[in-house]
Amino acid sequence: MAGAVVIGAGPGIGRSVALRFAREGLPITLIARTEATLAPVAAEIGTALALTADVTDEKALTTALDAAVREHGVPDVVVYNAAVIQADAPGELTTEEHLRAWSVNVVGAITTAAHVAPRMAERGSGTIIITGGMPDAVPEYTSLSLGKAGVRALVSLLDKRFGPSGVHVASVTVAGAVAKGTPFDPDDIAEHYWRLHTQPHDGRLREIVHKG
Repeated sequence: MAGAVVIGAGPGIGRSVALRFAREGLPITLIARTEATLAPVAAEIGTALALTADVTDEKALTTALDAAVREHGVPDVVVYNAAVIQADAPGELTTEEHLRAWSVNVVGAITTAAHVAPRMAERGSGTIIITGGMPDAVPEYTSLSLGKAGVRALVSLLDKRFGPSGVHVASVTVAGAVAKGTPFDPDDIAEHYWRLHTQPHDGRLREIVHKG
């Protein structure tokens, strides 16, 4: 069993998704920017491969993905859950700040897919799920709205490119603030990721929207 890779494996959705797949017996690789973020989730799972990488650093990210492949084989499923979540209105961010947000919200997902999807396609199976959000643009969250619009476009592009080869590309769009004990509980949201991964080929969805 080749296992699951969760990128952006901190508290919240990343943790819940990793635990959900671990309960099914999949070997887990966790990737996050800092050891402090990784350690609590890795401790809960116990057997996870925990790797640090900044998703804006292409070499670091692909090196971590290669380590996951060496340990567990080409993944059955890769979840990209990294994002810059910040309040910013149009015109408030500098160009550099916008590029940083876009690099995390979208480009890291492109780097990930470009590195693993061809090997999934060669095998004829695999799942790539990107955490989406902001189904409607919100001016008070401009960079995040732009990033999540980019995620929707990216999922469509990847599905057209790799879907015919057996790779399931999808997003879970979360339409609210994630918090335990609310309609946006991360444990409930994590069920969507498992559902997408286990859908039969002729019933695959490209997006699930969690409205709480």
